[in-house]
Amino acid sequence: MPMVWLLVFRYIGICYVARTASRPLAAGDISNFQAFIFLGGQLSLALCVLLSLNYYSIVLGTASLPLVITYPLMKRITYWPQLVLGLTFNWGALLGWSAIRGSCEWSVCLPLYLAGVMWTLVYDTIYAHQDKRDDIIIGVKSTALQFKENTKQWLSGFSLAMLLSLCISGMNCNQTFPYYTAVAAVGAHLAHQIYTLDIDKPEDCWKKFASNRTVGVLLFIGIVFGNLWK
Repeated sequence: MPMVWLLVFRYIGICYVARTASRPLAAGDISNFQAFIFLGGQLSLALCVLLSLNYYSIVLGTASLPLVITYPLMKRITYWPQLVLGLTFNWGALLGWSAIRGSCEWSVCLPLYLAGVMWTLVYDTIYAHQDKRDDIIIGVKSTALQFKENTKQWLSGFSLAMLLSLCISGMNCNQTFPYYTAVAAVGAHLAHQIYTLDIDKPEDCWKKFASNRTVGVLLFIGIVFGNLWK
């Protein structure tokens, strides 16, 4: 459910950014009413999924709603909306575990959650650099505008925190060699991504942002083979 709301709220702002002005809602290809019908359908399906989980997970999932509701306002309030996005978007690190186990093992879930938040700060700051000129004009804030020319230093710090958190989470659930190999590969990928990033070229920012799917694939492979190794 949090993901559905986030996608909708992020979509609302595209009318004011040149890069996204041709998307269906911004271009007028679909009406607001049609968009709300689609939203209603998505939220209904998400609610059905949530209610099919155990009671602990239902409460945990519902607890994310304050973050989901306040996130769209953050770009008007703070230069750290990417942090709020990370806190919201990575709630699944907690919910996924509780859905399977019936509750959260916090020594594992919290470091994993923090790693996700740090990762979001990396890729969404890169993403925000695409639109920083439009953001200044329309008066919205972002970590891209906050960090400016110091972006790479901040991204490096977030990446280190992410890798450390992944290692702590892995140690606390007895992960094995393939997992740590994947974490090392993720570190190498992020280092190359940050080193070669040109924050003043939107096309390069998009390329680096999109390359974060490789991070997800590496981690997924590491988790699968790490568990098979046990």
